Amino acid sequence: MHMIVRRGSWLGILAALSIVVCCCVAVPAAAADSSPSPAASGSNASPDLTGIYTAGGAQTCKQCHNASPVTDIIGTPHSVKGDSRTPFAQHDCESCHGPNEAHVEGFAKGKFVEPPVVFNGPHASPVSIRNQVCLTCHQNDGRMNWQGSPHQRNDVACTSCHTVHAHKDPVLVKATQTAKCFTCHVQQRAESFEYSHHPMREGTVVCSDCHNTHGSAGPHQVKEFSVNETCYNCHAEKRGPMLWEHQPVREDCTNCHTPHGSTEARLMKERQDFMCSSCHSAVSNNSGGAFGGGHTLPGNLQGTALFSASLSNNRLCLNCHSQVHGSNSPNGAYFFR
Repeated sequence: MHMIVRRGSWLGILAALSIVVCCCVAVPAAAADSSPSPAASGSNASPDLTGIYTAGGAQTCKQCHNASPVTDIIGTPHSVKGDSRTPFAQHDCESCHGPNEAHVEGFAKGKFVEPPVVFNGPHASPVSIRNQVCLTCHQNDGRMNWQGSPHQRNDVACTSCHTVHAHKDPVLVKATQTAKCFTCHVQQRAESFEYSHHPMREGTVVCSDCHNTHGSAGPHQVKEFSVNETCYNCHAEKRGPMLWEHQPVREDCTNCHTPHGSTEARLMKERQDFMCSSCHSAVSNNSGGAFGGGHTLPGNLQGTALFSASLSNNRLCLNCHSQVHGSNSPNGAYFFR
């Protein structure tokens, strides 16, 4: 018995299949549309500057925002109208916060409309938007390496450190800079209370003397290309070149020193004779280190060390090897002079 299928039935089947296919395609598309776009998530977002600027500029803003700390910006470099590079020479407050006509009109109608760019508070804009506003002017000189820097990768906003409306930005003043940095860098804050430390809390040597927080080509965001070159900015007498070089000194100052603070004198990472013996072991290279076997016990001259009982008698290597950073004396091969 042959099955007879009418032409109209085939058309109905095809129509049903087309509806199913369309639904399958539409569901993933709808799901994709529901996911946040990069601009919405803030990863590559840009501030909306398509609005209308207020007619009165800063005078309009001050009708509501008329108290400290907002008004403290008056008298700062950002508020100098005579300098064409400043925000107040362009659109006053709106140079940074974006066109705010809708914000003003919304307030008049009893409806809150957020400004295009908000830097602080619960309605703060995404970090990328806030930073992009600052980088419109501040992306030269020491800030050229901001993109890809540790602070940028960790979504640190410019306003997390800088207080633009303050007469004196605390992070730009030596006396208050370290307190701002220590807000996040608690390990370094703890080290600054050690017996031996760089005078950071005292405001003599501050973080920006050694580090470029906006990014650097060197390790640990140091200002120079290496740790040693950064240290030589103050410790120029250690730079060399020396007639007799001490290789660990040439490699990295932090082989022996810890820069933020130490329980040992001279910012040493550990007690001086322990430090020297970490390389100069009497067992490994017979260089007469303080440790290396029975010869280190008082009265025991066993072994090939040049002297014994250094640790027990508290004899430090620097008592003899005083020029440990290098020597220019023709007779300075052992850093005696």
